Amino acid sequence: MEYVYTAMLLNAAKQPINEENVKKVLAVAGITPSDTKIKALVTSLEGVNIDEEKKKAVFAAAAPASGAAGETKVEETKEEDPSEEQKEA
Repeated sequence: MEYVYTAMLLNAAKQPINEENVKKVLAVAGITPSDTKIKALVTSLEGVNIDEEKKKAVFAAAAPASGAAGETKVEETKEEDPSEEQKEA
């Protein structure tokens, strides 16, 4: 998660999300950077508009789930003991 937060921090600071900047931020935070993870992060974010993706994520989170709008209450039926019915008869 640290790597994702680093990308979001760099985006908020209007800094390019590249390997050098990610390494610097992680090092300052006291995290030993992994070159493999950094390369994967930078590669996966190429061409992605983070601000637009955040807006989509907020919109999706605000939409209610289809079943959450109204809970349905299951009505329990009391089953009578057959021996009780025989006593009444």
